[in-house]
Amino acid sequence: MLDVGQCNDSYSAIRVATALADAFQTDVNSLPLTIVLSWYEQKAVAVLLALLSLGIKGMYLGPSLPAFISPNVLQYLVDTFNIKPISTPDEDLKESLKAGL
Repeated sequence: MLDVGQCNDSYSAIRVATALADAFQTDVNSLPLTIVLSWYEQKAVAVLLALLSLGIKGMYLGPSLPAFISPNVLQYLVDTFNIKPISTPDEDLKESLKAGL
């Protein structure tokens, strides 16, 4: 488990993930990584859009979803990018560890 810092550091995190993917001759979404994007500041929206534009899938969003994510938008993000709203720490950790197997 690696905490790469605040959302300002997401670019560095993606650089690390890309280097790992290259080293293992795979893609970023196949790595046993979990991204949890917390909605504490407005810049998280820009980070989310950047990650989506890179095709990053399986991210967790929370602790609550921003108002602009309507049920239809959330369903699209779930279907297209496997976005998961944060639930409980125990459940999210369990799912993250299971995804890394």
